[in-house]
Amino acid sequence: MSTTPRRIAFIGLGIMGSPMAANLVKAGHTVTGFNLVQAPIDKLIADGGKGASSIAEAVKDAEIVITMVPADPQVEAVYFGEEGVLDNAPAGALLIDMSSVTPQISQRVAAAAKEKGLRSIDAPVSGGEAGAIEGVLSIMVGGERADFDEAEPVLKALGTTVALVGPSGSGQTVKVANQLIVAVNIQACAEAVVFLEKSGVDLEVALDVLNGGLAGSTVLTRKKNNFLKRDFAPGFRLDLHHKDMGNLLSAARAVEVPLPTAALVADFITAMRNAGDGGLDHSALLRNLERLSGKVK
Repeated sequence: MSTTPRRIAFIGLGIMGSPMAANLVKAGHTVTGFNLVQAPIDKLIADGGKGASSIAEAVKDAEIVITMVPADPQVEAVYFGEEGVLDNAPAGALLIDMSSVTPQISQRVAAAAKEKGLRSIDAPVSGGEAGAIEGVLSIMVGGERADFDEAEPVLKALGTTVALVGPSGSGQTVKVANQLIVAVNIQACAEAVVFLEKSGVDLEVALDVLNGGLAGSTVLTRKKNNFLKRDFAPGFRLDLHHKDMGNLLSAARAVEVPLPTAALVADFITAMRNAGDGGLDHSALLRNLERLSGKVK
């Protein structure tokens, strides 16, 4: 597999995008970043990358444009807005949207890119902040095989599992399925934590034992300390999981698939946002269970 250095524009240097851009620099690529807040651009420069003062400046010489922004409205603005990607990327550039958005916006970007002589794939990720820092994300890609083959060596600097799962929009479909499993898993872990503590067992030992058996999961491994310490500093904010669950339930309705458990957990996430907890890590679903059990107000 080719590891030829590429000229990459990286738009969106947030909790996920910043370490991802840094890993591309470490892999030998020339990375020019743009972000609405300056500090992450300065960090990318310190890591060996370059900074730009606009999207247009960032993408003007790029072979590959990667975007990592929160939701559909930001994708809309980045690609279709004034001085956006579609009007400023060089002909033939490969656009890789790694945001978690609806399949519909990914398909719209792909169609608009084709009209302008560009190529586009959707490549959302799973693994959270830790996975982004460590370069071990799981990346699910929708698009054409030839475009995936070109993108794969670059994506391998960001993740250990990189797979083409279908045509444009398919990456987003698999991503919302991922978010279903993660949300329900966190909810189950939270319920177990409350049950175990109220039963008087040694919680840390109990979680280790559970994680060594069939109940074990990446969620439990990654979030164990969050549960034990009630440390809910955001690695992946409940606000974003709320958005993803909305995308999931909308997509499920379109194909007439009932998702009763996912719908229930989505309601719990909505309740937490209404309580002012949307900025916390999604492991804070534990707080909701503690409220329901009378442990906290």
